[in-house]
Amino acid sequence: MRRRLFAAALLIPAVLLGATPAVADQAHPRVVSANPVDFTPHVLDGMVWSIAVVGDTVVVGGSFKQVANSRRTQTYARRNIFAYGLNDGVIRPFAPAVDGAVYALAPGVNGTVYLGGSFKTVNGAAQRGLARLTLTGQRVTSFGARIGWGDVRALAVRGSRLYAGGTFPSINGVNRVALARIHASTGALDTRFDARLSAPGLARTRVEHFDVSPDGRKLIAVGALLRAGSFARTQIVMLDVAGPTALVANWYTNAYQPRCKAGFDTYLRQVKFSPDGQYFVVVSTGQASSPTLLCDSAARFDTGGLGLHHPRWVQRTGGDSLYAVAVTGAAVYVGGHQRYLDNPLGSDTRGAGAGAVSRVGIGALNPLTGKALAWNPGLPQRGVGIRVFVATPRGLLAGYDTVRLGGEYHARLGMFPLV
Repeated sequence: MRRRLFAAALLIPAVLLGATPAVADQAHPRVVSANPVDFTPHVLDGMVWSIAVVGDTVVVGGSFKQVANSRRTQTYARRNIFAYGLNDGVIRPFAPAVDGAVYALAPGVNGTVYLGGSFKTVNGAAQRGLARLTLTGQRVTSFGARIGWGDVRALAVRGSRLYAGGTFPSINGVNRVALARIHASTGALDTRFDARLSAPGLARTRVEHFDVSPDGRKLIAVGALLRAGSFARTQIVMLDVAGPTALVANWYTNAYQPRCKAGFDTYLRQVKFSPDGQYFVVVSTGQASSPTLLCDSAARFDTGGLGLHHPRWVQRTGGDSLYAVAVTGAAVYVGGHQRYLDNPLGSDTRGAGAGAVSRVGIGALNPLTGKALAWNPGLPQRGVGIRVFVATPRGLLAGYDTVRLGGEYHARLGMFPLV
């Protein structure tokens, strides 16, 4: 189904019940510990795709069926979503019935959480792709957003606005391809907001991921897209979302026009703004190692200025995918199933090139240079790899598909404390 893509000062706001949820990663004054905390629960099968923190509750989404407490003395049936205490790891009674994978989560006000994914029902009621739940697991029935088909892969809340991105062609019966803005309380579509994304020649237009700047004025989206309205935007687009409409910003890059290995409609996987909004970092896959292309890389772009932009730095793995990124000011954390960082001259067949450092599955980069920091906890059973990071005032949460992290048993979920 996939088609080839052709060339063309410290701030740590609390997320409290009733407060406006934060959008960007939390700023940290230093790099987190490489030793994960011992109290996080374990996800016993499948993949963790998404994490959100609501007050002192961590909500975890993905494709799984069972979880266990930190000591593995008790197992719980939890299908695709569960919750636990941020400070103690205790698994909460929260157990909604969600019949498909949960790819995206976002904290809501008044002790609620938004979820997006490939599900069709929530607690037995029709609620395709989008839903809002209380932390008791009840569906908020007044939230009526539904996609036509496809899935939702990314969510972000800013004030009364909920942004959603994915593979959907419509929301609430209204044409809105891959990216939409929704009223956070009612789920009503904001009909004034339409980026008019398209991907002529590709099988499907898709927003793989997006992030909203901390001030709520910019949105950067990545995925299988070639145009935004009348503007050419290959795989990445910046929008001005401060007003009532989606304006295509006079910011663009041609860095992702060259293709990687055949078969990728997009090779970009995730994007995150810095806590001050001055730059963002994109991570990618691609299966094509090169010292010049941006396949299997992390790249920093500045948000300021007009017109054509080039990366300030590029970090290359030498042929292994990066899927997740977090930007905290003190570090840029990257994860996937990479074996090395600082490896522009390496490849899948050659392995490490000159200057490469071993950073299996997870690593941290200097935000100014893009070079690997000494932080090296390791994800020895690489699997598919890390799919999500969330930076919180307590530390850095990570979700993945294997069972060891930082030299310890941490099945599919872990947290590195800020100490």
